[in-house]
Amino acid sequence: MSVTPTRDRRAERREATRAEILEAAQELMREQGVAGLSLRDLGQKVGMRAQSLYSYFDSKEAIYDALFAEGFRQYLDLRRAVPSTGDPRADFRAVCRLFLDFCLEDPARYQLLFQRTIPGFTPSPESYAPSVEGLELTRQLLVDAGADDPADLDLFTALTTGLIDQQISNDPGGDRWYRLLDDALDMFFAYIDARKEATVQ
Repeated sequence: MSVTPTRDRRAERREATRAEILEAAQELMREQGVAGLSLRDLGQKVGMRAQSLYSYFDSKEAIYDALFAEGFRQYLDLRRAVPSTGDPRADFRAVCRLFLDFCLEDPARYQLLFQRTIPGFTPSPESYAPSVEGLELTRQLLVDAGADDPADLDLFTALTTGLIDQQISNDPGGDRWYRLLDDALDMFFAYIDARKEATVQ
């Protein structure tokens, strides 16, 4: 006779409350800025005293840490869903467009994940692991596309985050820098190809 596992309703309620707190924290960061997150405001938003938040998170940094991990998990889920066409450069361009879309969709999340906006905050090794995985996926896709020098990854990240920063800072909600992605990638790969040709000669 099979036995149906007993649900841990208390744990389920606790997890649901944690998720509600994180969602409210994201909303506040969008409204007030990433570094402006206040436990008092967060407590009010979820209907509890600020001190009660410590029953779910040890500190404000722990909330940031959970949001950091969640943000990169969201990106990795999207990244893994991108189909491979068999053309490494076409695949790379598709992933780049996905990355820009992801970052520009939520500037507060982008700042938390990719900028040092919060004084003293360092993600835990567990929360940082998805970030490392995402960067490794990008590095491997770059290698497949012919950009195999370690410095190519640095150059690529500088190009893309530069476009994102400019878009967020100078044309929020627009596409002035967003639409330059293909031109930037054309220049990037032209540089890669010219370097390889110079090496062969």
